[in-house]
Amino acid sequence: MKTAIVTGAGGFIGGALTELLLKKGVVVYGVDISEKAVAKHSGKTNFHPIIADFTKYDRLHELIRADVDVFYHFAWQGVFGDAFRDYRLQLANAASAGDAVTAAVRIGCKKFVFAGTYNELEVADHFDMNGRHPRWTCIYSSAKATAEIICKTIASNSGIGYGAGLTAMAYGERNRSMMLANVVLKQLVKGESPRLIKGDIPYDFIYVDDIARAFYAIGELGVHLRSYYVGHRRLRTFRELVSEIGRIVAPDVPLLFGAYPDDDSIRNYDKIDMDALYRDTGFECTADFKDSILRTAEWVKNNL
Repeated sequence: MKTAIVTGAGGFIGGALTELLLKKGVVVYGVDISEKAVAKHSGKTNFHPIIADFTKYDRLHELIRADVDVFYHFAWQGVFGDAFRDYRLQLANAASAGDAVTAAVRIGCKKFVFAGTYNELEVADHFDMNGRHPRWTCIYSSAKATAEIICKTIASNSGIGYGAGLTAMAYGERNRSMMLANVVLKQLVKGESPRLIKGDIPYDFIYVDDIARAFYAIGELGVHLRSYYVGHRRLRTFRELVSEIGRIVAPDVPLLFGAYPDDDSIRNYDKIDMDALYRDTGFECTADFKDSILRTAEWVKNNL
C-alpha cells in the first residue's frame, strides 16, 4: 500500500490507523471536519488534510486527485449514549457511507474498507426470532449493518475491492466517548464500584493499536467481499476480563457483578469466524493487556 484515504482521520480509531500508515511511509489523505481535528498529524510530509464533512463527500473526487490504493471509512456521528437512539442521525450515517464508497469509485481507488461493529450481528437475531427485546444499541447497529450492505453492493458492482472489519469493544488513549471500557475505568480511578452485568457471557476488549494493525491488514491482504471479526481469537468471559481490569487499576475497589442480568444475544460469537483474519492476513492481537489498560486508565484519569 502506497497511498490511502482515511475518513475520520482525527478520530479515535481512524486517527490510530492514520498514525500507523504514516509510520509505514504511506501517503495519507486524511478526511475530517476541521483542521483542528487532524492537527496531530500535521507536519508529516506524507499527510494531506482534506477538510470535508459528509455534505462534501460528493466532491472528494475533486479534492483528491491521486492513485489511491485503499479508502478507509471510519467517519460516523454518534457512537455512544443517547445518540444510539437517534435513528435519523444513524440512518444519515449509513447514507453518508454510501457517499464515501461512491467517492472511492469516482477517485479510482483499488479497494474500499468499511469500519463496522460486531454488534451488527445482534441485529440479525431480530430477523430470526420473534419476541426478543432489542436494546437501544440496535438502532446504531442496524445503521452500521445497513451501511455495510450499501457499501458492499456499490463496491462489488462498481469493480473495486471491498473489505470490512467488525470491531469488538475498543479501548485506548484518546477515546473521548463514554463507552463501556471508559465508564468502568473512570469509576475505578475515582475509587467507585462499577455496576455490572453478571458477566458469564463471552466478551472481548481490543486495544486501539491492535485495531489499527487489523485494518491495515484488511487493506493489504483482506479477501474481496469478506467482513472480518476484529478482536481476539480466543475469548474470556466479561467477568474474567473486568476482574482483571479491576486488579490492574484498583484492586481494593469492589466490582458489583450481577447488578444487571446477562443477555446472551448481545455477544453471540457462534455467528462469526474468529480465525478468518488470522488465516487470510496473519493478523494477531499483540498488545499487552496490563500495560495497555494502565496507559488507558492514566489517560482517562487526566482527560475524562
